[in-house]
Amino acid sequence: MTTGARRVEIEYCTRCRWLPRAAWLAQELLTTFEQELTELALKPGTGGVFVVRVGDEVVWDRREQGFPEPTAVKQAVRDRVAPGKTLGHSEK
Repeated sequence: MTTGARRVEIEYCTRCRWLPRAAWLAQELLTTFEQELTELALKPGTGGVFVVRVGDEVVWDRREQGFPEPTAVKQAVRDRVAPGKTLGHSEK
């Protein structure tokens, strides 16, 4: 696994006022993957963007998948940074 693959970026639309949603999701990811992630960045954007990336890979795009439930994003991130990690009750 490369170091870049342990970096998560959440790009959110500032005009849509999605910072609180992005920050909440960031908190969820940092709490779940406190040992596995090297960095989590919030990236301001425009045009209705809400995209989650692990390294350079898009794992969630609001335009294609709608707003994510935290469990879905946690599973996508886990599959890339800690495949053997259990998410406990989040996986049920």
